[in-house]
Amino acid sequence: MASTSAEIIAFLLTISGWVLVSSTLPTDYWKVSTIDGTVITTATFWANLWKTCVTDSTGVSNCKDFPSMLALDGYIQACRGLMISAVCLGFFGAVFGLVGMKCTKVGGSDQTKAKIACLAGLIFILSGLCSMTSCSLYANRITSEFFDPSFVAQKYELGAALFIGWAGASLCIIGGSIFCFSIAENSNSPRRGYAYNGAASVMSSRTKVHNSVPDKTPPKHFDKNAYV
Repeated sequence: MASTSAEIIAFLLTISGWVLVSSTLPTDYWKVSTIDGTVITTATFWANLWKTCVTDSTGVSNCKDFPSMLALDGYIQACRGLMISAVCLGFFGAVFGLVGMKCTKVGGSDQTKAKIACLAGLIFILSGLCSMTSCSLYANRITSEFFDPSFVAQKYELGAALFIGWAGASLCIIGGSIFCFSIAENSNSPRRGYAYNGAASVMSSRTKVHNSVPDKTPPKHFDKNAYV
């Protein structure tokens, strides 16, 4: 029962983490920078893995998509590949997790389901590591440019998408680890032994029936000459 509850908790954690990781791909604010005036913010610069934009004080945004994938910086290409890999791995991990859970009726025996659940855990851990590496690589580039005194271009700060990606990656890693521990719990659980008591039960039932049937044989009457 405890193992089933742990698997349900692990599945909820991994699915939540996968949803958060998937939501970072279309999120706009991977990095953000503002230009402040005397009273209000005059412009906000922000960018993600697909485009860079500027929003003025009236709320109008002008965006420019990255023109060529091959002309992009290497870290952006790496972040794209890692995030897409994390989303795909999370999908397959969810499928294997559903099959390997004890509360589902597919997957075979308990030992087979435990191995499938462990495989799902490894896939989720790999998905979380891909997302964690992508967000950390992007954040490292932002911080290195921000603290570089020789960098004269527009400097950015960490956007909300990076924190969402880190949170989702952490949930995937934690839930995947719980899935992996489920195979150890199943291997350490003792097997129940069943003794075959078929013959004894049949004999006992026959004896019970024989004892329950009344003896209808007429009593024998002996006269006094039988004792002589």
